[in-house]
Amino acid sequence: MAGEITGPAPDEWRFPNQATPVGSSAYYSLRFAPRELRDDLAVLSAWRYQVRAIPDRVSDPGLARIKLQWWREELEGTFAGTPHHPLSRVLGPVLEQHGLPQAPFTDIVDQVEAEILCRRPGTEADLDAACERDLGALFELIAHCHGLSDADVLRAARRLGGFCARVYLIRDSGVLARRGRALFLSEQLGVLGLSHVALGRREYRDRLPELLAPAADRARSKLTASDLNRGLPVCIRVRVRILASLLEELAGAGFAVTDQRIGLTPLRKLWLAWRENRRTP
Repeated sequence: MAGEITGPAPDEWRFPNQATPVGSSAYYSLRFAPRELRDDLAVLSAWRYQVRAIPDRVSDPGLARIKLQWWREELEGTFAGTPHHPLSRVLGPVLEQHGLPQAPFTDIVDQVEAEILCRRPGTEADLDAACERDLGALFELIAHCHGLSDADVLRAARRLGGFCARVYLIRDSGVLARRGRALFLSEQLGVLGLSHVALGRREYRDRLPELLAPAADRARSKLTASDLNRGLPVCIRVRVRILASLLEELAGAGFAVTDQRIGLTPLRKLWLAWRENRRTP
């Protein structure tokens, strides 16, 4: 697709960029990463951002799959040393410098494709896997960039990324429901006499808090001290701390996300990041 090979100059993918804008949780996370890694981590975040944005930018599933396939092939080309997109040209040296595996990138693409095709998780384990294929895969790549290779540590990074992805799903569930893309288990919807189709209508979306309170409990159960204390990079721990606080903010607001987006102020995020940076895991 010729339209995909144009884009911002390479420097515009570095930190901070459109995936890590000033004031965001991603921004404060990377602000506490080692200076020499910030640009590399921002490039990884930008790559995920480009792929994740396809369902938001393209409403037609067929066209969305074509654009996603272009990125899948571009990923293959980047690992083969033949990138075309400006972002891929910046990503290539990051892959080489840190010896990054291709599997986590493929996981992210696969998860976006599943969402385009409306392949919703059937069980809690499936939902865990979906979240870990998304932000969990990015967290694994971040851990690799910090020189971590222990399988247990990388799995912990994935699980923490999955926790953060669950919190984002809760925060964005009002918007996702309007677009027919909310990720709730059919069994959980059935208990309340709801369906994904029904959630597309305003009178049913008002019942989202009934779904989100137990969803928050399940998300909290995924956040364990053993994962947080595995010597993971501070930037991952900062992101988790901010998202854990966001989850409590959502709960305090009664999960009233039907027509509003609830978030933390930049000052609050900075405070949480600073506190986590001082903590010894």
